[in-house]
Amino acid sequence: MAGVVGVGARALPVLRQELSLHPGPVQADGSPSWTLHDPSVNRFYQLGWASFEILQRWHLGSAESVLAALRAETTLQLEMEDIDAVLAFLGRHQLLVAATAGQSARLWQRRQASRPGRAMWLLKNYLFFRVPLLRPEALLQRLLPWCAWLFAPRFWWAMGAALLLALGLLSRRWDEFTHTFSSYGGWTAALGIGAALSLAKVLHELGHALTARRYGCRVPTMGVAFLVMMPVLYTDTNEAWKLRSRRQRLLIGGAGMLAELVLAVCATLLWCVLPDGPLRACAFLLASTTWLATLAVNASPFMRFDGYFLLADYVGLPNLHSRAFALALWRLRLWLLGLDDTAPEHLPAATRRKLILFAWATWLYRLVLFLSIALLVYHLFFKALGILLLCVELGWFIARPIAGELLLWWRRRDELRWCRASRRSAVLLALLLAWLVLPWQAEVAAPAVLGARQSQGLYAPAVAEVDAVWVRDGQQVQAGQVLARLRSPVLSMQLAQAEARERQLGWMAQQQAFHSDLQQQGAVLQQQWLAAQEQVDSLRRQQARLTLQAPFAGRVAELGEALRAGTVIAEGEHLLDVLGPRGARGEAFVGEAQLGTLKSGVTARFVADGGLHRVVSCRVGAIDDLNLPLLDQPLLASVHGGPLAVEARERGLVPLAALFRVRLDDCDSEAAPSREMAGVARLPGERRSLLLEGWQRLLALLRREGGL
Repeated sequence: MAGVVGVGARALPVLRQELSLHPGPVQADGSPSWTLHDPSVNRFYQLGWASFEILQRWHLGSAESVLAALRAETTLQLEMEDIDAVLAFLGRHQLLVAATAGQSARLWQRRQASRPGRAMWLLKNYLFFRVPLLRPEALLQRLLPWCAWLFAPRFWWAMGAALLLALGLLSRRWDEFTHTFSSYGGWTAALGIGAALSLAKVLHELGHALTARRYGCRVPTMGVAFLVMMPVLYTDTNEAWKLRSRRQRLLIGGAGMLAELVLAVCATLLWCVLPDGPLRACAFLLASTTWLATLAVNASPFMRFDGYFLLADYVGLPNLHSRAFALALWRLRLWLLGLDDTAPEHLPAATRRKLILFAWATWLYRLVLFLSIALLVYHLFFKALGILLLCVELGWFIARPIAGELLLWWRRRDELRWCRASRRSAVLLALLLAWLVLPWQAEVAAPAVLGARQSQGLYAPAVAEVDAVWVRDGQQVQAGQVLARLRSPVLSMQLAQAEARERQLGWMAQQQAFHSDLQQQGAVLQQQWLAAQEQVDSLRRQQARLTLQAPFAGRVAELGEALRAGTVIAEGEHLLDVLGPRGARGEAFVGEAQLGTLKSGVTARFVADGGLHRVVSCRVGAIDDLNLPLLDQPLLASVHGGPLAVEARERGLVPLAALFRVRLDDCDSEAAPSREMAGVARLPGERRSLLLEGWQRLLALLRREGGL
């Protein structure tokens, strides 16, 4: 019942009758709290002491009566502004009864204003939406007696011992465990990982639900949520906020990860003791995917997963992200613009610094994550839709928050004054614009390889056996010197057969004039004899190539392990290199955007990786007009740890982007390098700005991906 309102008193609107107040946990500063529950949307609000005392006396009916009662019954000294703040909070969250037509109209207008348009609705529901699948209350009530042993301390002591045992056994076979990943590929591996993750996530959500039900919390729904069209199971455990015990809330929040860790420990133990076979493969998939999903995803506090809620509850700071973001933005405006706003909330200086650092770490983490999601979405769909969804992801998650903050700065431009912070920001902004706009960049840094000017690789001309080797790695040799000899029984047999056939056809050709049968073959016999002679000559040349000779005077390098007496080698296998004693030459590789800025005849500089060699100056020679179909420098390939992105295929290393070769001639290195060196070539080019270069790259990317 509302109290009687005096003449001239300020009447308070009526609270909704279904709202309930519950004692809450002690806050981080030691003060008590209460929880206000709105059952219509199953939403909870944390109240401080002053707000609780005001709502306790709301039934008095007027603001003056509430203030008078507070001053008489408590030590609080509140003012009308405090009543207005609580009233604004209640109205903002629609916790008041709409008693008049005007109030109902305002609620309807607010509802209509909050409803997004069709495009915004589609965008938001594409990014995230939920599908409730199950009302699990009855099922949980039946399961709970059967699962009571899961909450016993002795079970978790046993799990701790099992974890230590599993880690001990796994440490002895760690290489075998990690290399098992390479044994899985294709659709079989994808289906296995999907099944393992599905089982783990079902147990994860059951862990949340059973723990919440054990502590008396209602679990209204369980279902699947779609985050950027990726399915994620969820359980509604909002009623955990009713619990006053922080330990119980932490157990509910961590129950999902604990369930997954139990599964991971059991699967790891099974992998360690089972023999090779399907069961051991299943145990590996369960162990690996569960450990990774739990530690890398759920435990992260930077997204609103279990790790975030556990951290927020542990430190006693609900809405941790929004509060940390508000503090970080407040500090950013102070640093950059000199806006001396009031802090969003009063916290100890150490806590404030930690929250600001946490906000910056969260922003950095989300930037990397959203960029990765955008690229993943782009590659999952056909080009036109992929580009559209890529722009949506980048625009919604990255550009929209930045644009919103910049718009706020623009609206507050009248408050800006020249001060130390604003002058510093202006100077930094001017330097940044100059760095982007001015054409100061004249060099092109290109991945490159530098080697001897004279270089010849020797390869096995056929399948053969190494008969003898007369050189060693690093040995100086003369032109024509025999380096090694190979022996090919197959080639020797083919040569013997060809020589026998050639001798037979030669005798027949000589006797043709004396035999009528041979005379009937006419000129065909002579042609067969000539073909047999050519075959013999060809096989003899191939056999001569089995004797490896130095093509010029120089030094032996890259002597292969296969070049040992008695070793059988395949056709085309690399055996050794012969390097000339003087001079060096190299090759650099540039992209399409840098190609137009380069000119032949200018001086370039080669800097080897690691900085252990001096800078070598070379002349820019021929520049290819056509992009390379295959990369013939494995040192620079990404599959071998190099900087050039390639894909290993049957025909060789295929570049993933257009690459053009630039030759580096007349290098000033008198002595030839002892081996090929990877590094960076500094190629002089036309001066250009970073902004223009970035724009050209973007246009080239859009043309290439759009098929224009």
